[in-house]
Amino acid sequence: MSDRSPEPTAPHRAGFACFVGRPNAGKSTLTNALVGTKVAITSNRPQTTRHTVRGIVHRPDAQLVLVDTPGLHKPRTLLGERLNDVVRTTWAEVDVIGFCLPADQKLGPGDKFIAKELAGIKKTPKIAIVTKTDLVESKQLAEQLIAIQQLGAELGIEWAEIVPVSAVGDKQVQLLADLIAPMLPESPPLYPEGDLTDEPEMVMVAELIREAALEGVRDELPHSIAVVVEEMIPRENRPADRPLLDIHANVYIERPSQKGIIIGPKGSRLKEVGMKSRKHIEALLGTPVFLDLHVKVAKDWQRDPKQLRKLGF
Repeated sequence: MSDRSPEPTAPHRAGFACFVGRPNAGKSTLTNALVGTKVAITSNRPQTTRHTVRGIVHRPDAQLVLVDTPGLHKPRTLLGERLNDVVRTTWAEVDVIGFCLPADQKLGPGDKFIAKELAGIKKTPKIAIVTKTDLVESKQLAEQLIAIQQLGAELGIEWAEIVPVSAVGDKQVQLLADLIAPMLPESPPLYPEGDLTDEPEMVMVAELIREAALEGVRDELPHSIAVVVEEMIPRENRPADRPLLDIHANVYIERPSQKGIIIGPKGSRLKEVGMKSRKHIEALLGTPVFLDLHVKVAKDWQRDPKQLRKLGF
């Protein structure tokens, strides 16, 4: 008989990692790729994310809770200031910070502004994540990697890792998870197996409607759009095998002149927003949905503390 003791198993780890970066750096797309499903809305317009969305990655050795924050930027409105506060609060509470820098854009003032803030956070490990690598040739990628290394050296940031990834092409996404996991504290799982986000369903539904409303609107309009789900109730007297969920939601804009843009000629645009978002909502909730959308004006809500509170900020 062998008296060798069994190999000790590595302890399970669990904790929070947050992705930061300037607006449109690919944070939400990366969060969705790691979780394996859509938990954060994405758009090619900057400052799409307005909440800290938590996506949960379950692994045999670790549970990664990914916090996708709004993009840090120079605020021009009260909403912008509040979003920046959300980001800074999140940084103070996580175990790992991933700084997302797109491969296809040279480092700019926005990146340096964030890096300077990160330099002030001493204990938390920082990973530089080069996103959107599918959009560049290897020479441009190499130049970006060197520039990021130099930026860290200038500001006294010691990158725990510098990782190029493509969330769209699924390149090195799993490697990123492998690198984050050992940096988390030893802990049992923080969320039950199968949970992919801790966002309330009503918030996620509102975000999916806002994502559809953002598609193809004029440049000045995206930041003026907010969505509030008023109620989600199962339709009464439906057969058990044919349920239907009634969702009533309001799309808020800041000025009466914006109403026509959202509604479109003879309501065509609003109808399209409803159809697109309904598909994603049904996939999220796993049930057929009747979606009732109304467009309302909340005058200058981005600058009005009372309106911001009402709209959930």
